[in-house]
Amino acid sequence: MQNLQIKLSVVVPVFNEEENLQALVAEVLLTLSETGLDYELILVDDGSTDRTAILLKELASDSPHIKGLLLRRNFGQTAAMAAGFDHAVGEVVVPMDGDLQNDPRDIPRLLAKMDEGYDVVSGWRKDRKDKFFSRRLPSILANALISRMTDVSLHDYGCSLKAYRREVLSGINLYGELHRFVPALASQFGAKVAEIPVNHRPRVAGTSKYGINRTLRVVLDLVTVKFLLKYSTRPMQLFGRLGVWTFLLAGMSGLTTLYMKVFEGLSMNRNPLTILTAFLLFSGVQFLVLGLVSELVTRTYHEAQNKPVYVVRDKLNF
Repeated sequence: MQNLQIKLSVVVPVFNEEENLQALVAEVLLTLSETGLDYELILVDDGSTDRTAILLKELASDSPHIKGLLLRRNFGQTAAMAAGFDHAVGEVVVPMDGDLQNDPRDIPRLLAKMDEGYDVVSGWRKDRKDKFFSRRLPSILANALISRMTDVSLHDYGCSLKAYRREVLSGINLYGELHRFVPALASQFGAKVAEIPVNHRPRVAGTSKYGINRTLRVVLDLVTVKFLLKYSTRPMQLFGRLGVWTFLLAGMSGLTTLYMKVFEGLSMNRNPLTILTAFLLFSGVQFLVLGLVSELVTRTYHEAQNKPVYVVRDKLNF
């Protein structure tokens, strides 16, 4: 019953961060102890190949506030974060990076903003300490695109330092790169989202795990998020519309083919519009069938029990 009194859960996925882990834990524990709240620090080792897991076990044995999850292999940041969320028991959950670039002293500021009535408070690395062309420029473009497509305007979707109310996370399943889209996904449930500037520090040890190649994965996941936000419970509205428009184009193409046959004497066998008409009719049928199948899948998804996107190897202090 003691765990039920924990008010704040801080979740930190780590991967090969042996050089930063001890300093990170010391900073976070110092900050959280000053808040006067009941808290837990959940460290999720995402299949590290260095001494991160060993250090995590040592740290967990030194403090009852530290809990560890050791995943069997590297599942990725989103899956590691989902593991931490699933095991967190706090009323408020705060994820952050494990490379010391997020400042733990911003956590009380996130909580203070949440006390104004918000369900999600997102950090904005206004003065970001990363390379411009490889990190900051792709981030600026991606944030503008995400804000436009999701109708949830944030300057920095990629900032891991955020604060969520427990009930917001309970209805969201994470996979791919979707952890950055939680504010947008939460908005479809009526969550109130805010953003505040947070401190961002340069990496002083270890190596970055992110590169410009991650941008493509984010863009592809954005398409998924757009579908989830608008059509997740009514896929026929999307595929049905595509089917109807395709049938209309097929009708126009077919009428044009008949006109050219009757009034211009052009053989239908030699008219490429005949092939286009057949292709459009076939595509229209496919869109409608795809919409029906998607409706069945959607209902199955909402009724079935979802499997986790991670496998836990060991638990510490749970």
